[in-house]
Amino acid sequence: MPFPVSAAHRQPAVPGRPSGAASSLQRGGGSRRLDSRIERLREAARADRRLDGVLLYGSWTLGEADDHSDIEAYLFVRDEEEAGFDGPEFVGRLASLKLAYTNMYGVLAVVFDDLMRGEFPVEAAGPGVARVATWQGTVHLPDPDAAVLLDRSGRLTAAARTLAEHCPPDPLTTAQQLTDELTNWTLMLAQVLARGETARAHALLHTVIALQQLQLCRLLRGSTVHWPTPSRALEADLPAHDVERYTATTAPARRPDLRIAARRSWQWSRELAAEAAARWGTVCRAGLHDEIGALLTARDGGRTA
Repeated sequence: MPFPVSAAHRQPAVPGRPSGAASSLQRGGGSRRLDSRIERLREAARADRRLDGVLLYGSWTLGEADDHSDIEAYLFVRDEEEAGFDGPEFVGRLASLKLAYTNMYGVLAVVFDDLMRGEFPVEAAGPGVARVATWQGTVHLPDPDAAVLLDRSGRLTAAARTLAEHCPPDPLTTAQQLTDELTNWTLMLAQVLARGETARAHALLHTVIALQQLQLCRLLRGSTVHWPTPSRALEADLPAHDVERYTATTAPARRPDLRIAARRSWQWSRELAAEAAARWGTVCRAGLHDEIGALLTARDGGRTA
């Protein structure tokens, strides 16, 4: 998903940086295939006067790209050219495409002939570049000049530089929001399980509740660099005991296994919420939490995990 939705030959002329300057992200490791495609994107963008700016995002900009990474870049088109800009045609200049479509987020998504994936949000440069600075707290570009592949006006580079520092979420408000979300969605989980909708409960536990747990856990451990995708690099970012607690909340879509995982999940959620309350003074609604726990236990004859 793009920011509030990756990416590097010759550096384009960027204010404050000479053309051809080496990026600090162009180092050993990573993916030569991705580096090559990024350079092709840079060349194609510089040759197309309809483009005002191109900004990479994703794993390459964090120095985490490997042979499995995709390429992700905002294409900021001159305002007067945006309506007629053919995104798939432009992206197809990088390599042959096996698939190009608008995904569920309204973003151009592609699959190249070598099975590399790509995401290319296409936006009018005027309003699009202006929004970049509003991504603070959500997006982190450690080397913003390297992330900017094209900037004809200088506006994009200035905006990207506001994202150079990682801004963790506010602990108090974020922890309270996540505590309340986990309470609400776990109650729904208990009710869906009681109804006998095993597949729906499985999806709710693993795609909604688990992500919120991991965000609250990351907040408590001070590991928020991968905040938008909290499962990313989980094994490297969090202590082993937290990874084990997360693993214990997963289960196949079989009713008995799922009930056990749901109870373990709620127990971990309550422990995380209590830790947040002790540290930041967030509110835990103990009575409601007890009722949800009773629902998750009583529906299965009182057997505990």
